[in-house]
Amino acid sequence: MQLARVKNRLIAKLFTRFPSLARGAAAKVPPLSFDQTPWAPFDKPLAEARIALLTTGGIHLRSDTPFDMTDSTGDPVMRVVPSATPVTEMMITHDYYDHTDADSDINIVFPVERLREMVAEGVIGGVTERFFSFMGHIDQNHFPRFLEDQLPKVAAMLKEDGADAVLITPG
Repeated sequence: MQLARVKNRLIAKLFTRFPSLARGAAAKVPPLSFDQTPWAPFDKPLAEARIALLTTGGIHLRSDTPFDMTDSTGDPVMRVVPSATPVTEMMITHDYYDHTDADSDINIVFPVERLREMVAEGVIGGVTERFFSFMGHIDQNHFPRFLEDQLPKVAAMLKEDGADAVLITPG
């Protein structure tokens, strides 16, 4: 394993153990402005709504190309996870948070089985055919590609799949 990956995993464990360190690092990141983002009220009964799942937790199919952990500015390319995929066919590739517990139960960061239970109980109307995952560490030269290429693709697929709402989970 590369020295940089070891360093990233150590930092992730330190941030998990000492949240004040994470808060201090986060305070140094300039905030994004979404002032132009329109508000879209949710007015459909949840029991009739089709829910999508999007995570920045680095989830992908075991058969997919893992997220690139060798690029220090991240990997901006989404991974698509069919919603019917068994959790045993999913894995996490992400060095920027401690996912030890999520490796044991992926629902911690990607609650696919909880959503399936909610469908079975009639709490939500259904789930979309596809869920989406990103690596939550994307910056510098990759951020424009993420914003201008990947997010519009996800939005188009969500519309195609008839998503009424998106549950977004961090890593």
